[in-house]
Amino acid sequence: MQIDIVEHEPPYRVGVIVGSLSRESVNRRLALAVQRLAPPELEFFEISYADLPLYTRDLDADYPQAALDFKEAVRSSDALLFVTPEYNRSIPGALKNAIDWGSRPWGQNAWSDKPVAVIGASPGQIGTAVGQQSLRSTLSFLNARQMTTPEAYIHFTPGLIEADGEVTVASTEEFLRTFMVKFLEYTARVLTVIPQA
Repeated sequence: MQIDIVEHEPPYRVGVIVGSLSRESVNRRLALAVQRLAPPELEFFEISYADLPLYTRDLDADYPQAALDFKEAVRSSDALLFVTPEYNRSIPGALKNAIDWGSRPWGQNAWSDKPVAVIGASPGQIGTAVGQQSLRSTLSFLNARQMTTPEAYIHFTPGLIEADGEVTVASTEEFLRTFMVKFLEYTARVLTVIPQA
């Protein structure tokens, strides 16, 4: 079987998936912040999953249009950035539902070989560390190509990130800037060595 290698050069289109559906989510602020601080070689668009129904295999034969649109958005991205809270030591149910839709029907996994970074913020001291491990386990099974370092667990304190994404603490701003530079470097490496459909 011959594989057609598609050349990828910057700018890279990064699909942003915010793990919370809340408009007031601190992770939505974090998503804005990292986009502001990212290198210009990364271009961002949000991949919404708010309209997805609950996944059931009964719909595999007649996939809903919302799920088809979601999968197309995932496939059209060069890389993916998950920005998620931690719910009950795991990930939000709506996010898991979206991931399930993107992986089905069997053999039509939209996540496979995509360069992926995971980051999250929480008022708690561990800053989504356990939730991220849950997400990483799922993404690993789905063959997403995860950036493993640096890890980014943001302890969100009042005023840390403004509503427009401005970071008010210099050390956090520098860390997030470095995280996104590393994501750019990682994305470029993955897209160089792994053929994309």
